Amino acid sequence: MSFLEVTAFLANGFVFSLIIFAVTLLCGVPLGLPIAFCSMSRYKPVKAVSKVIVWIVRGIPLMLQIFIIYYVPGLLFKTPIFSNIDRYIISNFNIPNEGLLRMLLINAGSLVAVLIAFSINYACYFSEIYRGGIESISKGQYEAGYVLGLTKSQIFRKIVLKQVIKRIVPPMSNEIITLIKDTALANCIMIPEIIKQAKELAATKAMIWPLFYTGVFYLLFVGLLTILLGRLEKKLSYFN
Repeated sequence: MSFLEVTAFLANGFVFSLIIFAVTLLCGVPLGLPIAFCSMSRYKPVKAVSKVIVWIVRGIPLMLQIFIIYYVPGLLFKTPIFSNIDRYIISNFNIPNEGLLRMLLINAGSLVAVLIAFSINYACYFSEIYRGGIESISKGQYEAGYVLGLTKSQIFRKIVLKQVIKRIVPPMSNEIITLIKDTALANCIMIPEIIKQAKELAATKAMIWPLFYTGVFYLLFVGLLTILLGRLEKKLSYFN
C-alpha cells in the first residue's frame, strides 16, 4: 500500500474517533450539569445516590465500563442487544461492499454501546468540574444578589454562571483533550477506530509504521483543539 492509501485507510478509522468525540461532548457536557446539581442537593438521598454513582464511574476504568455496557445487558436478558442491532442492520439494509459507510453500518450496535459508556463516564467527570466551579463562588455574591432583589435563578444566570464558565474552561479543556485520546479504547470491542485500523495493517500487511503514524492524526487534532480552547479562554477573561 502507498502512503496515500494508508493515510486514507487510517482516516476512515479516525472518523469513528471523531464521532465518539463529538457525541460524547454533545451528551456528556449537558448531562454533567444535572448530575452536579444532584451532588450538591440539600436532599441527602439524592446527594448520596449521585455521589455514589460518580464515585463508581470515576473509579472503574473506562475500558471495563465499555465491556459492562456491551456485554452485561446480554447476560441479564439472555440476548446480545448490541450485536442484534448489527445483525438487524445487516439483514434489512443494503450494505455497501466497502468504504466508510459499510464500516459505520456493520458496527452500529457496538458504536452505540461505546457512545453510551463514554457519555456516562465523561458526564460524571464534567459534573465534578461543574460542582467545583459552582462551589468556588463565594456566598457573599449570592447574598449581594438577594439584596439587589434578584431571585435565586437570576443570581445564578447573571452573576454566578459567567464566573463558573470562566473557571471551568481550563479543567474542561484538559478533559476534552483527554477524550480524543481515550477514543482509542473503543477498539476493545472491535470498533474500527484509527488504532484498530493500524493494527489491522500490521496483521494483514506486516506494516508496523502506520501504528506510529496514527500519532500524527492525534497531534494535529489536539493542536487544533488547543488553539480553539485557548482562544475561548482568552475571550472569557472578562474578570481579569
